[in-house]
Amino acid sequence: MNKSFPLLFVSHGAPMFAIEPGLAGKHLAELGRELPRPDSIVILSPHWMTRGEVSVTASTAPSTIHDFGGFPDALYQIQYPAPGAPALAAQIVDMLHAAGWKSSLNASRGLDHGAWVPLLYLAPEADIPVVQVSMPSSLDTHSAWKLGQALKPLRDMNVLIVASGSLTHNLYEFRGATSHGAQYVKEFAAWTAKTLALGNLEQLLDYKQYAPSAERAHPTDEHFLPLFIALGAAGEQYETRVLEGGITYGVLAMDSYLFSSNDAHLLGSTATAQGGN
Repeated sequence: MNKSFPLLFVSHGAPMFAIEPGLAGKHLAELGRELPRPDSIVILSPHWMTRGEVSVTASTAPSTIHDFGGFPDALYQIQYPAPGAPALAAQIVDMLHAAGWKSSLNASRGLDHGAWVPLLYLAPEADIPVVQVSMPSSLDTHSAWKLGQALKPLRDMNVLIVASGSLTHNLYEFRGATSHGAQYVKEFAAWTAKTLALGNLEQLLDYKQYAPSAERAHPTDEHFLPLFIALGAAGEQYETRVLEGGITYGVLAMDSYLFSSNDAHLLGSTATAQGGN
């Protein structure tokens, strides 16, 4: 490609997303068919957090990890047998070291559900090599953004970066929520879309101060941090496209975002933002 590859923040929702695609699955599948084919996919998920350093999968055939309990048997039968990319994993470790991040290879780690569930829709043939990068447990919004900056060169290597999290994630309210979605979830999702479109990085990084019902939308922020990884990898200027996903279980906003530098022909309706504001 002559231009940097687009990248994604995806809301991976609950594990049932794997068999209940809804609006989010439909739009991710459409996007997977629309995007050029990447040579590899590099994905991050809050379901793999490591202490002290960043870890990178280096298996030639990463396993499908069913890291959840109490769900229908059908979920545990799903496999996502994408090949790994050990050579790319080694490059990523070198890239992270150069940017000041302690990192190492992990030859035994597979793909957690925050990785393979959205990939079921984005790349259903499981024929594109996948490398997962862990999220350090010490991340905050600023350091997540810096981690994304360190991974940005991958976009010039025909690699699709997928930062998988959740636009809202209050599991304390998971049971008993309204089927139409809580009002605060809608307001938080709308604020995020508007602030991303404006490119107001300062407010995004300090979202707990500026976003409506931020503490309620994210009692802990590990599922929102992938958005900041995506922002860091998006660069100084970016275009965004929201992939509407609706709201599941009343509290999980399922919107995803496609970020691109100049690939307007891939984006349809876009908003251009100054990422460094």
